Amino acid sequence: MPLLEVHDLCVRYHRPGGKPLTALQDVSLHVEKGEILGIVGGSGSGKSTLARVIVGLLNPWQGRVLYQGKPVARLDRAGREEYCRHVQMVFQDAVGSLNPRMTAGEMLAEVLHVHGLPQDEPHVIHLLEQVGLPPETATAYARELSGGQCQRVSLARCLALQPRVLVADEPVSALDVSVQARVLNLLQELRKSLGLAVLLVAHDLAVVRNVCDRVCVLSQGRIVEEGFVESVLEHPQHPYTQELLEAIPDVERGLSLRDRS
Repeated sequence: MPLLEVHDLCVRYHRPGGKPLTALQDVSLHVEKGEILGIVGGSGSGKSTLARVIVGLLNPWQGRVLYQGKPVARLDRAGREEYCRHVQMVFQDAVGSLNPRMTAGEMLAEVLHVHGLPQDEPHVIHLLEQVGLPPETATAYARELSGGQCQRVSLARCLALQPRVLVADEPVSALDVSVQARVLNLLQELRKSLGLAVLLVAHDLAVVRNVCDRVCVLSQGRIVEEGFVESVLEHPQHPYTQELLEAIPDVERGLSLRDRS
């Protein structure tokens, strides 16, 4: 049984005086424990909408999200709280997602406190070290950290709740290439060490080619192609996938994340 499933998902936005805008149409996918699934598409393809529905920030017009075989919409309050802990989201704007008035350590301690988990200093330091940050990061504010460091703090905040699924919405798009590689490699390491399932949302195939096991290509709210990354990259069937591949600079095509870091 897949850890997380989406079946026939449809999302429509109502516009005053106009026809509803369909953001997602008949989207179905699944992710297994310990798997990284790439969700790839251009601006307006529906990637972020899909991510927000999965974590419960948006309600679908039609379709179902299942967690461990159970429809999320039918969970009782306790079940919903468990789902929210187990399915966490990392946002694109890492700096903007952090509280500028709190240090990294205070933000982590707050999350632990709200959920009744140990919030002592050693636990906070462990979370920072888990994402490759030194202990002194605990006393730093977001404005004192680089974009990559802020993204790692965001990851640590998610890991504080011991999630089983991590939804990463364009987590490296605002970072330079070398920092992108380090953050993506970190996701791979966390997947292996913690058994995390990761849905990695990205706008180009270059980001996911060396990280993901499988990939779904979204265009105009629909999945137009899906499969193992190697198969999709080597033998793209849909014209939109071919366009995304052609947008990858030649130097990126043969460059692994290990080489880039």
